[in-house]
Amino acid sequence: MYKALVIGTSFGGLEALKATIPLFPKEFPLAIIVVLHIGDNPNNTFIHYLNEISQLNVKEAEEKEQILAGTVYFAPPNYHLLIENDETFTLSTDSKVHYSRPSIDVLFETAALCYKDKLIGLILSGLNEDGAYGLYQINEIGGVCIVEDPDNAIARIMPSAAFQIAKPQFIFPLHQISEKIIEIVNSQD
Repeated sequence: MYKALVIGTSFGGLEALKATIPLFPKEFPLAIIVVLHIGDNPNNTFIHYLNEISQLNVKEAEEKEQILAGTVYFAPPNYHLLIENDETFTLSTDSKVHYSRPSIDVLFETAALCYKDKLIGLILSGLNEDGAYGLYQINEIGGVCIVEDPDNAIARIMPSAAFQIAKPQFIFPLHQISEKIIEIVNSQD
């Protein structure tokens, strides 16, 4: 049984997340954990907006918070978001990775250590290579890796790097991603 979906995105990510997260049903059995590169800018407005248009609860992750299925968690601005083996969050102000804090790679690598083959990783639109090595780690431990089709992404650098480095099992245009993830989760029953 899959336990979590981790998502990484930067430039173009607001649009990509608006096109994917609201499509997950209320009974979606995974936690969704997101790193969106927004620098030091607060993400409260976007989280509130997603909460209004989504069936799942959308919130900012908190230190030592227990990770629950059916909830969408966002990394707070200027903190790396790590997942501990007891399925709780740790926030860190360690150095930036790929010029970013939060870093997608940090989230994905710690999620892979915690969830192993019960993890789905997704890279969406973005302007740097953050997330490619983390997605590679997810692939190495037997998780499912998905990349937005770079040809259709607002910014193709991030999904292109993830495609080349991680060798994902799936590449989909944005409008098909949520439906395909639901199919993958339902196919394990």
